[in-house]
Amino acid sequence: MPEAVKRRYSRLAWVALACLVVPMFASYFFDDMFSTISYLFEEPSRTALGWDAAGYGLYTSGYSVLCVFGGLVVCGILLDKWGVRITGSIFVGMMAAGALLVLHAITAGYAPAKSLRLAYAGCMFFGLGSEIAGTAVTRSIAKWFREGPMALAMGLQLAIARLGTAVALVVAPRLVVENAGHVYSLAETARPAVFGVGLMAAGLILWAIFVALDARYDKSHGASAEVAAEDPFKLSDIWKVLTNKNFWMLGLLCVLFYSSIVAFKKFAGAILIPRFGIPAATAGWMVSMLPFSTVIFAPLFGLLVDKRGKGTRWMILGSILALIAHLLLAFAPAGVPFYGYLSMVFLGFGYSLVPAALWPSVPKIVPDKVLGTTYSLIYWVQNLGLLSFKWLAGVILGAAAVTSASGNAAASASGPVRVELMFVALCIAAVVIALLFARVSRRRPELRLDAPSGK
Repeated sequence: MPEAVKRRYSRLAWVALACLVVPMFASYFFDDMFSTISYLFEEPSRTALGWDAAGYGLYTSGYSVLCVFGGLVVCGILLDKWGVRITGSIFVGMMAAGALLVLHAITAGYAPAKSLRLAYAGCMFFGLGSEIAGTAVTRSIAKWFREGPMALAMGLQLAIARLGTAVALVVAPRLVVENAGHVYSLAETARPAVFGVGLMAAGLILWAIFVALDARYDKSHGASAEVAAEDPFKLSDIWKVLTNKNFWMLGLLCVLFYSSIVAFKKFAGAILIPRFGIPAATAGWMVSMLPFSTVIFAPLFGLLVDKRGKGTRWMILGSILALIAHLLLAFAPAGVPFYGYLSMVFLGFGYSLVPAALWPSVPKIVPDKVLGTTYSLIYWVQNLGLLSFKWLAGVILGAAAVTSASGNAAASASGPVRVELMFVALCIAAVVIALLFARVSRRRPELRLDAPSGK
């Protein structure tokens, strides 16, 4: 390709990235819209919706159901067979449709059981759509930035997507203002969902613009398809991925690390408020330090991985920082908010370090033709963990709330600690896997897992 065309598409790559991040921003917002107001569901009588903590935990676990039961694997194959434009468009649309169904479920005035079933179904479609859309975005970045600053681009995408989480954590307590003794109407409870659906509409528009840019990219590069014709994807390639030990190491690190953070965020209000004696708005600001920190540090750490390498070391360090954070959340003195903020600092750094090194490592362990399938399989493993641990966290907190209602105040205080002990165990396992993956880097230098980009 002529040098002038290369420079032009180098600039267009950043335009494409700008289009790709908006659907992910909307997805992250909608996924976390109830996190800092999860205290509403501790007692069914607090909302006209009538959900309890276990019901809310069930709703959030719906995100991963279709992903776990084959959806991610099948759709990952479609991504490699059909390319990001067709497959991504289908599932960005599914993400928006699922969000609309959730909004309908919580505003239509159904009985609690029916509204929960419909919201659960909507969350399932939203979850599968979001995960495949995220896979399409990651695969597209790997394509557009193959010869450039891939880790930086992935870090920027991650940062802006998580800004959606930060906005949700901060905005939700202002859309649904804490008011002791108040019974929240359906319209009040649904305010974050209304806002999220509006973001989805903007994401659909920007995705359409990306599709047009990507088609021009392939035309200028002389490609009639996104998968090279001389080495097309075959179903037998899936077996090669599944028998790749490095794939399993990255997959296990992903599920352990992300479960310790994503499941925590889902119940952040229910954990931080009783542990540190703070109001819901303060808890929102406290946990928003996680996504806000990634807005700054994920791109910086991505640039560091591009320039300096040593990705496996950053995975180890990030996992250790997450472990320290959850140890503080479990064992720090109760009623002292300082320890909550300190734990968020450690967790925020870890939440930036591990993904900045993990996701750019995937193209180094598999060929391009199975990249979409590999990302989808890793997301599948991740969602299997998220499905389990979000549900388990809801059960633990719900059981503590029931015991507290019977007059045992100590049981109520022990619920957040028990959940945190689960997260501590996940982080310990993540540190072990990161150490094992670093050993792979030393023994397999040809994989260039710790090498800077372009060297």
